[in-house]
Amino acid sequence: MQSSVGDTLLSVRPPQANAPSPAVVVIKPSRGWVSLRLRDLWEYRELLYFLTWRDIKVRYKQSVLGAAWAIIQPVMTMIIFSLIFGQFARLPSDGVPYPIFSYTALLPWNLFAGALTRSTTSVVGSANLIKKVYFPRLIIPVASTLAMLVDFAIAFVVLVGLMFYYGFVPTLAILTLPLFVLLALTIALAVGLGLSALNAQYRDVGHAIPFLVQAWMFVSPVAYGASLIPERWRMLYGLNPMAGVIEGFRWALLGTGQGPGPMLAVSSGVTFLLLVSGALYFRRMERSFADVV
Repeated sequence: MQSSVGDTLLSVRPPQANAPSPAVVVIKPSRGWVSLRLRDLWEYRELLYFLTWRDIKVRYKQSVLGAAWAIIQPVMTMIIFSLIFGQFARLPSDGVPYPIFSYTALLPWNLFAGALTRSTTSVVGSANLIKKVYFPRLIIPVASTLAMLVDFAIAFVVLVGLMFYYGFVPTLAILTLPLFVLLALTIALAVGLGLSALNAQYRDVGHAIPFLVQAWMFVSPVAYGASLIPERWRMLYGLNPMAGVIEGFRWALLGTGQGPGPMLAVSSGVTFLLLVSGALYFRRMERSFADVV
Protein backbone atom coordinates (compact mmCIF):
# COMPACT_ATOMS: atom_id res chain seq x y z
CA MET A 1 0.00 0.00 0.00
CA GLN A 2 1.40 3.38 -1.04
CA SER A 3 0.41 6.94 -0.30
CA SER A 4 1.68 10.21 -1.66
CA VAL A 5 2.45 13.08 0.69
CA GLY A 6 3.56 16.15 -1.25
CA ASP A 7 6.50 15.04 -3.37
CA THR A 8 7.38 12.15 -1.07
CA LEU A 9 6.18 8.64 -1.74
CA LEU A 10 5.60 6.67 1.42
CA SER A 11 5.37 2.90 1.44
CA VAL A 12 3.43 1.36 4.29
CA ARG A 13 3.58 -2.37 4.81
CA PRO A 14 1.14 -4.19 7.03
CA PRO A 15 2.81 -5.99 9.97
CA GLN A 16 3.52 -9.64 9.45
CA ALA A 17 1.47 -12.03 11.45
CA ASN A 18 4.44 -13.94 12.88
CA ALA A 19 6.73 -10.94 13.49
CA PRO A 20 7.85 -10.73 17.14
CA SER A 21 6.56 -7.72 19.02
CA PRO A 22 9.23 -5.35 20.34
CA ALA A 23 10.01 -5.53 24.05
CA VAL A 24 8.58 -2.65 26.06
CA VAL A 25 10.21 -1.60 29.32
CA VAL A 26 8.18 0.70 31.57
CA ILE A 27 10.24 2.64 34.11
CA LYS A 28 8.26 3.80 37.13
CA PRO A 29 9.44 5.71 40.22
CA SER A 30 9.99 3.58 43.29
CA ARG A 31 7.81 3.97 46.35
CA GLY A 32 8.77 3.68 50.00
CA TRP A 33 11.83 1.68 51.01
CA VAL A 34 13.03 -0.36 48.05
CA SER A 35 15.55 -3.13 47.52
CA LEU A 36 19.13 -2.28 46.57
CA ARG A 37 18.99 -4.23 43.27
CA LEU A 38 22.72 -4.85 43.29
CA ARG A 39 22.32 -7.11 40.26
CA ASP A 40 21.86 -3.96 38.17
CA LEU A 41 25.42 -2.93 38.97
CA TRP A 42 26.69 -6.09 37.32
CA GLU A 43 24.44 -5.66 34.30
CA TYR A 44 25.73 -2.11 33.83
CA ARG A 45 29.36 -2.97 34.61
CA GLU A 46 30.59 -1.51 31.31
CA LEU A 47 29.01 1.83 32.17
CA LEU A 48 30.68 1.64 35.59
CA TYR A 49 34.03 1.15 33.89
CA PHE A 50 33.56 4.09 31.51
CA LEU A 51 32.34 6.45 34.25
CA THR A 52 35.32 5.52 36.40
CA TRP A 53 37.70 6.14 33.51
CA ARG A 54 35.93 9.44 32.77
CA ASP A 55 36.48 10.64 36.35
CA ILE A 56 40.18 9.77 36.13
CA LYS A 57 40.66 11.64 32.84
CA VAL A 58 38.67 14.71 33.92
CA ARG A 59 40.68 15.05 37.14
CA TYR A 60 43.98 15.39 35.27
CA LYS A 61 42.72 17.07 32.10
CA GLN A 62 44.55 20.33 31.31
CA SER A 63 46.71 19.90 34.40
CA VAL A 64 50.36 20.90 34.12
CA LEU A 65 51.63 18.48 36.76
CA GLY A 66 49.02 15.80 36.03
CA ALA A 67 49.31 12.67 38.13
CA ALA A 68 52.15 14.22 40.13
CA TRP A 69 49.49 15.84 42.33
CA ALA A 70 48.80 12.37 43.74
CA ILE A 71 52.35 12.44 45.16
CA ILE A 72 52.74 16.12 46.01
CA GLN A 73 49.83 16.27 48.45
CA PRO A 74 50.77 13.36 50.75
CA VAL A 75 54.51 14.16 50.58
CA MET A 76 54.01 17.79 51.56
CA THR A 77 51.64 16.78 54.35
CA MET A 78 54.20 14.24 55.56
CA ILE A 79 56.89 16.94 55.70
CA ILE A 80 54.65 19.31 57.66
CA PHE A 81 53.57 16.59 60.08
CA SER A 82 57.18 15.49 60.56
CA LEU A 83 58.26 19.01 61.49
CA ILE A 84 55.32 19.92 63.73
CA PHE A 85 54.37 16.61 65.34
CA GLY A 86 57.64 14.71 64.95
CA GLN A 87 60.28 17.36 65.73
CA PHE A 88 58.47 20.01 67.77
CA ALA A 89 55.68 18.11 69.57
CA ARG A 90 57.70 14.85 69.56
CA LEU A 91 54.68 12.60 69.43
CA PRO A 92 55.55 8.90 69.82
CA SER A 93 55.73 6.96 66.56
CA ASP A 94 55.79 3.39 67.88
CA GLY A 95 59.55 3.12 67.46
CA VAL A 96 59.70 3.89 63.71
CA PRO A 97 60.90 7.09 62.00
CA TYR A 98 58.11 9.64 62.04
CA PRO A 99 58.13 10.43 58.27
CA ILE A 100 57.28 6.86 57.26
CA PHE A 101 54.99 6.52 60.29
CA SER A 102 52.87 9.46 59.12
CA TYR A 103 53.05 8.68 55.39
CA THR A 104 51.79 5.13 55.96
CA ALA A 105 48.70 6.65 57.59
CA LEU A 106 48.29 9.38 54.97
CA LEU A 107 47.96 6.81 52.18
CA PRO A 108 44.65 5.28 53.36
CA TRP A 109 43.47 8.63 54.67
CA ASN A 110 43.91 10.42 51.32
CA LEU A 111 42.24 7.48 49.59
CA PHE A 112 39.27 7.77 51.95
CA ALA A 113 39.09 11.59 51.94
CA GLY A 114 39.30 11.87 48.15
CA ALA A 115 36.75 9.12 47.57
CA LEU A 116 34.36 10.62 50.13
CA THR A 117 34.60 14.12 48.66
CA ARG A 118 34.12 12.98 45.07
CA SER A 119 31.30 10.54 45.84
CA THR A 120 29.42 13.22 47.81
CA THR A 121 29.40 15.63 44.85
CA SER A 122 29.05 12.94 42.16
CA VAL A 123 25.26 13.04 41.82
CA VAL A 124 25.11 16.81 41.37
CA GLY A 125 28.09 16.66 39.00
CA SER A 126 26.29 14.11 36.81
CA ALA A 127 23.03 16.06 36.59
CA ASN A 128 22.95 16.14 32.79
CA LEU A 129 23.43 12.39 32.55
CA ILE A 130 20.78 11.66 35.17
CA LYS A 131 18.17 13.76 33.37
CA LYS A 132 18.70 12.14 29.97
CA VAL A 133 18.99 8.38 30.39
CA TYR A 134 18.08 5.65 32.82
CA PHE A 135 20.75 3.58 34.57
CA PRO A 136 21.29 2.48 38.18
CA ARG A 137 22.14 5.70 40.01
CA LEU A 138 24.32 3.77 42.45
CA ILE A 139 26.90 3.55 39.67
CA ILE A 140 27.70 7.27 39.95
CA PRO A 141 29.12 7.35 43.53
CA VAL A 142 30.68 3.90 43.07
CA ALA A 143 32.58 5.09 40.00
CA SER A 144 33.80 8.23 41.78
CA THR A 145 35.03 6.10 44.67
CA LEU A 146 36.89 3.59 42.50
CA ALA A 147 38.63 6.37 40.53
CA MET A 148 40.68 7.26 43.62
CA LEU A 149 42.53 3.94 43.39
CA VAL A 150 44.75 5.45 40.69
CA ASP A 151 45.96 8.21 43.04
CA PHE A 152 46.53 5.61 45.75
CA ALA A 153 48.63 3.43 43.46
CA ILE A 154 50.79 6.38 42.39
CA ALA A 155 51.35 7.57 45.98
CA PHE A 156 52.15 4.02 47.07
CA VAL A 157 55.33 4.15 44.96
CA VAL A 158 56.71 6.79 47.35
CA LEU A 159 56.00 4.52 50.31
CA VAL A 160 57.99 1.74 48.66
CA GLY A 161 60.91 4.14 48.37
CA LEU A 162 60.59 5.17 52.03
CA MET A 163 60.53 1.54 53.16
CA PHE A 164 63.67 0.86 51.16
CA TYR A 165 65.36 3.99 52.56
CA TYR A 166 64.55 3.19 56.19
CA GLY A 167 65.24 -0.52 55.80
CA PHE A 168 61.74 -1.94 56.34
CA VAL A 169 61.25 -5.41 54.90
CA PRO A 170 57.59 -6.43 54.41
CA THR A 171 56.37 -9.51 56.23
CA LEU A 172 53.55 -11.87 55.32
CA ALA A 173 51.21 -9.35 56.98
CA ILE A 174 51.41 -7.29 53.78
CA LEU A 175 49.10 -9.86 52.15
CA THR A 176 46.25 -8.35 54.22
CA LEU A 177 46.83 -4.88 52.75
CA PRO A 178 44.21 -5.23 49.95
CA LEU A 179 41.59 -5.93 52.62
CA PHE A 180 42.40 -2.65 54.38
CA VAL A 181 42.29 -0.80 51.04
CA LEU A 182 38.88 -2.32 50.36
CA LEU A 183 37.70 -1.34 53.83
CA ALA A 184 38.82 2.28 53.32
CA LEU A 185 36.94 2.47 50.00
CA THR A 186 33.87 0.88 51.58
CA ILE A 187 33.84 3.46 54.39
CA ALA A 188 34.09 6.30 51.87
CA LEU A 189 31.29 4.81 49.77
CA ALA A 190 29.12 4.09 52.81
CA VAL A 191 29.27 7.69 54.01
CA GLY A 192 29.31 9.14 50.49
CA LEU A 193 26.06 7.41 49.45
CA GLY A 194 24.07 9.14 52.14
CA LEU A 195 25.80 12.49 51.72
CA SER A 196 25.46 12.45 47.93
CA ALA A 197 21.70 11.98 48.26
CA LEU A 198 21.57 14.80 50.81
CA ASN A 199 23.73 17.01 48.61
CA ALA A 200 21.25 16.62 45.77
CA GLN A 201 18.59 18.11 48.04
CA TYR A 202 20.72 20.57 50.01
CA ARG A 203 23.87 22.05 48.47
CA ASP A 204 25.11 23.00 51.94
CA VAL A 205 26.36 19.43 52.29
CA GLY A 206 28.95 19.96 49.56
CA HIS A 207 30.25 23.07 51.32
CA ALA A 208 30.48 21.23 54.64
CA ILE A 209 32.51 18.30 53.29
CA PRO A 210 35.98 19.96 53.57
CA PHE A 211 35.30 20.79 57.23
CA LEU A 212 33.99 17.29 57.89
CA VAL A 213 37.07 15.67 56.31
CA GLN A 214 39.45 17.93 58.23
CA ALA A 215 37.77 17.29 61.57
CA TRP A 216 37.61 13.55 60.88
CA MET A 217 41.36 13.47 60.19
CA PHE A 218 42.23 14.89 63.61
CA VAL A 219 40.10 12.30 65.41
CA SER A 220 41.78 9.54 63.39
CA PRO A 221 45.29 8.20 64.17
CA VAL A 222 47.00 9.90 61.24
CA ALA A 223 49.45 12.23 62.99
CA TYR A 224 49.60 10.01 66.06
CA GLY A 225 49.24 6.34 66.85
CA ALA A 226 46.32 4.60 68.51
CA SER A 227 48.80 3.66 71.26
CA LEU A 228 48.11 7.13 72.73
CA ILE A 229 44.52 6.05 73.39
CA PRO A 230 44.15 4.27 76.76
CA GLU A 231 43.56 0.54 76.36
CA ARG A 232 40.09 0.65 77.90
CA TRP A 233 38.94 3.22 75.32
CA ARG A 234 40.30 1.60 72.16
CA MET A 235 37.22 -0.45 71.33
CA LEU A 236 35.15 2.72 71.68
CA TYR A 237 37.72 4.48 69.51
CA GLY A 238 37.02 1.82 66.89
CA LEU A 239 33.60 3.44 66.34
CA ASN A 240 35.62 5.71 64.09
CA PRO A 241 35.96 3.16 61.25
CA MET A 242 39.08 4.81 59.82
CA ALA A 243 40.94 4.10 63.07
CA GLY A 244 40.97 0.38 62.33
CA VAL A 245 42.02 0.96 58.71
CA ILE A 246 44.96 3.24 59.54
CA GLU A 247 46.24 1.04 62.31
CA GLY A 248 45.83 -1.96 60.01
CA PHE A 249 47.97 -0.25 57.36
CA ARG A 250 50.77 0.38 59.85
CA TRP A 251 50.59 -3.18 61.09
CA ALA A 252 50.62 -4.68 57.58
CA LEU A 253 53.48 -2.52 56.27
CA LEU A 254 55.61 -1.59 59.29
CA GLY A 255 54.75 -4.22 61.86
CA THR A 256 53.46 -1.61 64.32
CA GLY A 257 50.01 -0.53 65.45
CA GLN A 258 46.95 -2.64 65.98
CA GLY A 259 46.50 -5.67 63.77
CA PRO A 260 43.25 -7.58 63.36
CA GLY A 261 41.62 -7.35 66.77
CA PRO A 262 38.70 -5.86 68.72
CA MET A 263 39.18 -2.31 67.39
CA LEU A 264 39.23 -3.49 63.77
CA ALA A 265 36.18 -5.68 64.41
CA VAL A 266 34.25 -2.69 65.75
CA SER A 267 35.36 -0.56 62.78
CA SER A 268 34.25 -3.26 60.33
CA GLY A 269 30.86 -3.59 62.03
CA VAL A 270 30.28 0.16 61.93
CA THR A 271 31.27 0.20 58.25
CA PHE A 272 28.74 -2.51 57.40
CA LEU A 273 25.93 -0.64 59.17
CA LEU A 274 26.88 2.62 57.43
CA LEU A 275 26.99 0.93 54.04
CA VAL A 276 23.58 -0.73 54.34
CA SER A 277 21.86 2.36 55.74
CA GLY A 278 23.56 4.68 53.23
CA ALA A 279 22.66 2.48 50.26
CA LEU A 280 19.03 2.14 51.37
CA TYR A 281 18.71 5.88 51.88
CA PHE A 282 20.30 6.55 48.47
CA ARG A 283 17.87 4.16 46.75
CA ARG A 284 14.95 5.78 48.51
CA MET A 285 15.93 9.30 47.48
CA GLU A 286 17.13 8.60 43.93
CA ARG A 287 13.62 8.88 42.46
CA SER A 288 13.79 12.65 42.99
CA PHE A 289 17.33 13.20 41.63
CA ALA A 290 16.21 14.23 38.14
CA ASP A 291 13.90 16.88 39.63
CA VAL A 292 16.31 18.50 42.08
CA VAL A 293 19.83 18.28 40.58
